[in-house]
Amino acid sequence: MAAKTAAERKAEQRERDRMNEEERLARLLSRRISLDLFKATDAKLARIMERLQIDEPQDVLTRLIHGADRLDDESLADLASH
Repeated sequence: MAAKTAAERKAEQRERDRMNEEERLARLLSRRISLDLFKATDAKLARIMERLQIDEPQDVLTRLIHGADRLDDESLADLASH
């Protein structure tokens, strides 16, 4: 059997990395949420992202969820009522 070329070794490494990423996500992910946004809501999300200097919408949503979870019940109800 001939030795593997650099390209073959690199392709195998990419496949291992892809599998590792899939395994990592399988361990970490609880669920996926598909979200349709109306234009005004999307504009508000974009404004929040700009204000926080965050490029990824899922990062902003994750931070907002964790922040909302730290609120007391009254503050959370007030936040959700707007």
